[in-house]
Amino acid sequence: MAHGQGDYRILQEAALRDYLAGLSDLKARLGGEQAAWTITEVGDGNLNLVFIVKGASGGIAVKQALPYVRLVGESWPLPLSRAHYEYLALSRQAALAPGLVPGLLHHNETLALTVMELLEPHIIMRKGLVAGMRFQRFVDDITTFMARTLFFTSDLALPAAQKKEAIAAFAGNHALCKITEDLIFTDPYRIAEQNRWTAPYLDGLAASLREDMELHVAISRLKLKFMASPEALIHGDLHTGSIMVTASETRVIDPEFAFYGPMGFDVGAVLANLLMAYFASAGHERAPGERREFETWVLETVDQVWNEFSRKFLDLWRSEAGGDAYPVSLFPGEKGAMRLEAERQAYMQRLFTDTVGFAAAKTIRRIFGLAHNIDFELIEDPGKRAISEARAVRLARGMMVEAAAFRTIADVTGAARKLRDWMPELSG
Repeated sequence: MAHGQGDYRILQEAALRDYLAGLSDLKARLGGEQAAWTITEVGDGNLNLVFIVKGASGGIAVKQALPYVRLVGESWPLPLSRAHYEYLALSRQAALAPGLVPGLLHHNETLALTVMELLEPHIIMRKGLVAGMRFQRFVDDITTFMARTLFFTSDLALPAAQKKEAIAAFAGNHALCKITEDLIFTDPYRIAEQNRWTAPYLDGLAASLREDMELHVAISRLKLKFMASPEALIHGDLHTGSIMVTASETRVIDPEFAFYGPMGFDVGAVLANLLMAYFASAGHERAPGERREFETWVLETVDQVWNEFSRKFLDLWRSEAGGDAYPVSLFPGEKGAMRLEAERQAYMQRLFTDTVGFAAAKTIRRIFGLAHNIDFELIEDPGKRAISEARAVRLARGMMVEAAAFRTIADVTGAARKLRDWMPELSG
């Protein structure tokens, strides 16, 4: 599967065409004359080249890592090894959550290039949410993906030696962890060159974040948790731009930030992006109230994502616990079983608290940091955009600093609902 011949080079269209033509299985999959293949570069992310290649018989997706951050340019170099970790993570996720990631067709370590099945007619979930679309399969699929990938890579499922070897296999992905550590947990709370926000409307709010010491303590605790808690193999960037959907399918893509970290980071990322879609929705209205049904669905989805994830994770723990954590020999008989079940519930409560905090961190970074999302960015009127963003930030600050006030997911969605029509005082 892996080919190491030749040195790294960025493959533009002609070179990619020749490369694919030299791989008999991919050539057959595409079909027809190679000169007739259509190659379209579609990468709209911040880091990589992504090509869609189509031939007479079918199509493929090709992803190549660049030696720098695409969003910024060559002034920000980035190791190509991230393509290796992405391939490793996709392979592991495919085994644990079959049918929920794209199929892998080819990987070239030297070129930092991976070929995957072409997902059609799937769309990026975030784009669908901006348009007010609802996805009925999403809850079941994303909760299965998270429960299985997180549980089966944790100490609850793995013997300690196997878990430590797995941590080591991903430990080299520290350059991408460093991006997270800076862009999510540090930069939005200080003056940083690459920060941006909806100015001048949010100038005062940006300044208040930089002076909010309670918030600085809360985000620093979350950063430490991110750096020092290798609980499970996490996707590391599980937002609605990394999820492709149809009415009947959900596929999780782009796990290049994968490493062994805190489970709540992945779950929190999903919830944060749904909450941002909720707050952005008012800014996409063409007539007052036209998106209320969609907004109701989004908050119901937030509730269901946590509740279903928790249920599935606990079911796996009860039936598949083969790890060295919580040895069953310490919990004999009915009394032991009852005590262990109480501890499982306490474990999930701690995981929920982490999830709430990480969701808040993911929200604030998308409004004041380097990389924003189209939920807010496509609101054309900057005043309206700032109102939607300020509502999201108000919820996020509460979730981070007053985490104890959020004991259940209904507390989170209830607080979001109350802020739907709150009018912030904006600068400018």
